[in-house]
Amino acid sequence: MTAPALTAIGTMSGTSVDAIDLAVVTGDGQRVDRLGPHGSFAYRPETRQAILELVASRREVTAGDCRDLAVAITADHADAIERFMADHGLAGIDLVGFHGQTVLHRPERRFTLQLGDPQALADRLGIRVVGNLRQADVAAGGQGAPIVPVYHAALAGGLKQPLAFLNVGGVANLTFIDGDTLVAFDVGPGNALLDDWVRRHGADDIDRDGRWSAAGRADEARIAKALALPFFARPWPKSLDRNDFPLSMVDGLGLEDGAATLAELTAAGVEAAGRLLPAPPRRWLVTGGGRLNPTIMAALRRRLGVPVDPVEAVGLEGDALEAQAMGFLAIRSVRGLPLTLPTTTGAPRPLTGGELFLPKGR
Repeated sequence: MTAPALTAIGTMSGTSVDAIDLAVVTGDGQRVDRLGPHGSFAYRPETRQAILELVASRREVTAGDCRDLAVAITADHADAIERFMADHGLAGIDLVGFHGQTVLHRPERRFTLQLGDPQALADRLGIRVVGNLRQADVAAGGQGAPIVPVYHAALAGGLKQPLAFLNVGGVANLTFIDGDTLVAFDVGPGNALLDDWVRRHGADDIDRDGRWSAAGRADEARIAKALALPFFARPWPKSLDRNDFPLSMVDGLGLEDGAATLAELTAAGVEAAGRLLPAPPRRWLVTGGGRLNPTIMAALRRRLGVPVDPVEAVGLEGDALEAQAMGFLAIRSVRGLPLTLPTTTGAPRPLTGGELFLPKGR
């Protein structure tokens, strides 16, 4: 008997800390029946600054070290969800899939830290919340990332394969789909280093529209040196922390040349990852903020040699896709369906995950 569909709001704030993304998805955890409204909401400036400072400090923190910041992150998410629901007149929401804010990811130590309090969020909203989506996978020895591939697979049924989804967020990761074959892994730096570089120079918060990277010249010697790091040749599954690649790799370059080098490194990492796949993808569909950077997209097309398109080309919404995925994973979690697989995170077996938090007094 087919399980009834549930409607969830998914939340996502990536390692670039550029916004809290929200999106509505309806489905039974295996199929996607409907995609609802989506939106992005800024953190309060003091919350965002505190997150960026913590990540930049490279401190090996625990949740107990970050209680005040977790409270602020939860409050900002609750504010965003309440505004979002009011803006769109949303009612009948069954679940919230709460990702929280990643500040440290160390799967080799079976540790990952996404700040936020799912119970407090459930209590404030009066809605069931599924949180701690990555923890079961990491505890079992998986990488805990990427966690979106089962959602990509649910979207890919009518698309020509082999196909790769590429998410260029703070870290870049891919999902390879070819029939029943589903492979995923982190591939290298995404936007985080590039944004940090532009921010360091006081030029902007991001490399907006590829302005700075397009004006510079990539240093191929530095890119080759970075690609020689063991990570790029390591077989999948594999994942990254935002700080695994140091910004010092472009020290001594000017703003434009450093930006050009980092944008080209993102594409070079994807090219290297493509050589590890079971077959060459016929097409790459790009989501995340990187799809909006013309320099990165041009470098990807040049290096990959097959169509590289933003996910909007197949009717999807790149600004919403990861938030939709968190809602979809929340539905899968309450249905007891796997969130991660041996071929996506290195989990020892298909694993469900997430914890369900019920609003108190409701």
